[in-house]
Amino acid sequence: MFRRKYQTYCDRLVQDTPFLTSNGRLSEQQVDKIILQLNRFYPQILTNKEAEKFRNPKTSLRVRLCDLLTHLQRKGERDCQEFYRALYINAQHLYSSLPSRKAMSPMFFLACFSVAAGLAFLIYYCSPVCRQQVLNRLRQCWAPSRCQRHSNPRVLRGARRVIGFSPIIIGKHVSHYLLAYLEKGFKEP
Repeated sequence: MFRRKYQTYCDRLVQDTPFLTSNGRLSEQQVDKIILQLNRFYPQILTNKEAEKFRNPKTSLRVRLCDLLTHLQRKGERDCQEFYRALYINAQHLYSSLPSRKAMSPMFFLACFSVAAGLAFLIYYCSPVCRQQVLNRLRQCWAPSRCQRHSNPRVLRGARRVIGFSPIIIGKHVSHYLLAYLEKGFKEP
């Protein structure tokens, strides 16, 4: 069975550190708000002394941010989680574009690849007449007033299994048309 590996918050912070510390990502005010939230709100992650150290204006913002992230990684999982919570509250636009967040959802690539592979398969193996019939049926289906649903289309069992386990969810009415013509295309000489 296929298992997905889940990243801990500390692992995510290691992955996101170069992105967060690059110039211009976080402003001075955003970093201060995050530090104050980690210092003042429950659960208190940073002591007063640590908060003063990471808010020291004599040190550059990049150095303070690097030190803060390294400090949180050393302290453990809960502290890294609270950092992400504070980042979400104070810089949502940045939180949504983190590299670790994008790596968690490769479904867009899988969806596009599945559609492209399915269409290539359909175009390659169907005769020109079958292809035209499929395109005509799809055109009818996209027009809501003319959509005709067939309750019992002719479908190959194996093809139904392939569509059932496809990573992209296809509307039932579209998959019935594709499978019906797929079966017809295999029976033609």
